[in-house]
Amino acid sequence: MSRVLGIDVGGTKVAIGVSGSDGPVVAGRARLETGPDTLVRALAAARSLDGRPAAVGFSTCGVIRDGVVRLAPNVPGWEGLELPRLLREEFGATPVAIDNDVNAAAAAELRWGALRGVSTGVYLNLGTGLAAALVVGGRVVPGAHGAAGEIGYLQVTPGQAAFADGRVPLEELVSGAGLAARGGALLGRATTAEEVLAARTGPLAELVEETLRVLTMTVANLCVTLDPERLVVGGGMMGAAGLIVPRLADEVRRAVPFPPEIRPGRFTDDAPLLGALALAHAAARA
Repeated sequence: MSRVLGIDVGGTKVAIGVSGSDGPVVAGRARLETGPDTLVRALAAARSLDGRPAAVGFSTCGVIRDGVVRLAPNVPGWEGLELPRLLREEFGATPVAIDNDVNAAAAAELRWGALRGVSTGVYLNLGTGLAAALVVGGRVVPGAHGAAGEIGYLQVTPGQAAFADGRVPLEELVSGAGLAARGGALLGRATTAEEVLAARTGPLAELVEETLRVLTMTVANLCVTLDPERLVVGGGMMGAAGLIVPRLADEVRRAVPFPPEIRPGRFTDDAPLLGALALAHAAARA
């Protein structure tokens, strides 16, 4: 049976996998740290897993715009990389599908997971960063510039420093990285999003309460805008699902005329890699 290849490049790691059957099973995998020559090393590791895949799916941080990667400053050498051209040169006539990591994770949930059978939905990624994927007609909507769902750039207060100022306003408040940075500032030492979310008293607990108010309001507004039938929530912060999901559900019921069903994502750490494989399976059958 022909196998497909999936490659996921994130802010700190590269995950590579191969899949034979059309299901959320990774038959073989490799993992690398991002850094110098990320793409060169990733492609070498991919060739060692399968030198002649039937199709390739590539999940990347940032978005592809005008043939280059944008909005990906955290991976050395990634911003401005001509990724589509380089992948064409590497794989030749082999079908290659590329999308950003959150859209890819949504593709996995659509094909095999909590969004399966959904026509209009939202996949919300609460991880180191913050973004959403919008599903309409059973497909992820890319937007005019490939940046639909980049909700981290939403403003929280009018006129605040925003994209043009080099800022990511909402992400800086409610993402895992944002929580860790703000919690560290309060404590005067390094901390993690997990430690902050576990706090039940004191200044960290107040920070969590503020964060949840902003996050739930934003998600409710997103649901009012799109009118989804289902909201699926994934990402590393879902280790605190017992805290986050009930608050999301309460605010969505309060604010949204036709509240969507809310479910946790089926896939966690492997979601973008499984998404890359889902893209590859779809490309192989196109």
